[in-house]
Amino acid sequence: MLVLRERDEGLPLPGSSGEADALGERMRHMRFELQGTQYETYIAKLNERGGVVEERIQGTDFRSPSVQLRNTPLGKVEILSTHDQVLGGPSGQSYLGCRFPANDEYAPLITREAAKVGARLAREGVLGRYALDFVVVRDANGNWDPYAIEINLRKGGTTHPFLTLQFLTDGKYDPESGVFSTPRGEQKCFVASDHEAATEFRVFTPDDLFDIVARHNLHFDMSRQKGIVLHMLAAIADHGNLGLTAVGDTHAEADELYRRAVDVLRSEARQALSLPT
Repeated sequence: MLVLRERDEGLPLPGSSGEADALGERMRHMRFELQGTQYETYIAKLNERGGVVEERIQGTDFRSPSVQLRNTPLGKVEILSTHDQVLGGPSGQSYLGCRFPANDEYAPLITREAAKVGARLAREGVLGRYALDFVVVRDANGNWDPYAIEINLRKGGTTHPFLTLQFLTDGKYDPESGVFSTPRGEQKCFVASDHEAATEFRVFTPDDLFDIVARHNLHFDMSRQKGIVLHMLAAIADHGNLGLTAVGDTHAEADELYRRAVDVLRSEARQALSLPT
């Protein structure tokens, strides 16, 4: 994955004199998503394997939501959930986490488009869970335009936090309203990431993390059905990396829980290492 540093403004017209040289110069100023990648190495692989050139969708407001579906053996297409993907990296193309559910301004739009793709996949014999990635942008009138960009025929980064919420609350997502509700009638949202990392987190053991979250009253409380769920802790000692899912009644509450948990972990790690907080 790469992104040109500049748009194509100022390039010679296709087929005109100097077009090849101008394109070559632009390519030498490419940014690579994978840190440490060199231009010469990339071009050598491109010559060997070939590639696909895509135009990045642009708009006044750019979001990257997804829809999760399941096709049953009876041919039924089930809409399981929608998420807003949290992206990062040099060009904003690397998946870091997700927010659930997707923004209600465009969740119905992507759900309708996903159902069309799901129906086609069902006719082709596709079974099980899969996901569709979208890009949505605002037009000149402030309306959202959805573009389906990718099919992932597998479980993904949004699967396990959503299943965690389901198992903990016994709730269900309604694709028509774009709302997840528990049997008690409470709406739930979450923000989740598998990529919360800091060098100082290597001081923790998994047991330390559970103790810290509980001591600061951040753990998931079954009576309130909100709080922090920890996961992917095997990499904490070697890489300082862990996963968090913060469940709240609103997007704002889930975001605040997540931020508070990360702040607490950073503070506790620095105290354990006797570093200034």
